[in-house]
Amino acid sequence: MEHIYIYACHEDEQALCQLELRTLLGAETVLGAGYAVSPRRVEPSRSPFLKLRLDVRYEAGSLPELASQVETLTVSGSTFKVVFAETDTPVSYDRRRDVERELGRHLRGKAEMRKPEQWFAVTQLGDRWLFGDCSHGEAVWLLHQQKPQNYSTALSTRVARAVVNIAVPVTEGTRVIDPCCGIGTVLVEAMSMGIDIVGNDMNPLAVRGARVNLAHFGMPNVVTLGDMRSLGLPAASHVSAVPAAAPAAAATPAAGNAENRYDALILDMPYNLCSKLPEDEQLQMLQSARRLAQRAVIITTEQIDPLIEQAGFHIADRCAVNKGKFSRQIIVCG
Repeated sequence: MEHIYIYACHEDEQALCQLELRTLLGAETVLGAGYAVSPRRVEPSRSPFLKLRLDVRYEAGSLPELASQVETLTVSGSTFKVVFAETDTPVSYDRRRDVERELGRHLRGKAEMRKPEQWFAVTQLGDRWLFGDCSHGEAVWLLHQQKPQNYSTALSTRVARAVVNIAVPVTEGTRVIDPCCGIGTVLVEAMSMGIDIVGNDMNPLAVRGARVNLAHFGMPNVVTLGDMRSLGLPAASHVSAVPAAAPAAAATPAAGNAENRYDALILDMPYNLCSKLPEDEQLQMLQSARRLAQRAVIITTEQIDPLIEQAGFHIADRCAVNKGKFSRQIIVCG
């Protein structure tokens, strides 16, 4: 089945949006088009940019032809609503409402504008008219902004959610680690999507903050205290603990053999306004990341491409996320 996805993003996040959608949907997007076509069925709420998904049932060369096909459809619920999904072709408000009413008139059921039991969508792509079931995205990430613990330099929940989707386009059976999890922004987004993820940080205050935030959203404590450079080594079994806001989790298992490796890793390189992490420490962190997983998404404010390659990664894709004069690189490594 073909799926039409409608998306929207701020100009500062266009590159991030495109990287996420081509990873999540396996579809290239045209800058400014506002839609993507994919054979993959993804819940729109996974992405901070997706607004709705249209699952194509019928296709026609004209609106009257499409209406005649829609007449054969039996609405599964007692009430329904048809919405016009805008793409890159400008359509006036009045025209959109006319199309919705015309197709609704041919459906067998009762139209309901406020709380319909079943949603449908219609759109026009060039000379193609498309109609099908409609699913809307919910801004889950927006709810996660209201957490007890925050860092001024932490990723926004929008960016964190997109990064998780870039790292883990397929969630089933995927084990993930965030070895510098900070206050757990990435953990919260990943766990809200049902992803099997664990976190680690060497800062006791960050670990406490992450545990408080996870508990706030009713999520289990999956965070350990320790230096990520020791993860995957025998000494990693001694990762120390700190007082927790939630029951302490077992230490992250060593990743020295096949069953303990992770399928994906998300590494937000430590960032400090007042100091710069020495290059040798950056390399050690990247080498540890490579030891833990073959696929990684690395977030950095510095140019570290040579170190990434020296650590044994291959840079497969990337984008920049800008906020004023501040810029982060999102680098996909394999």
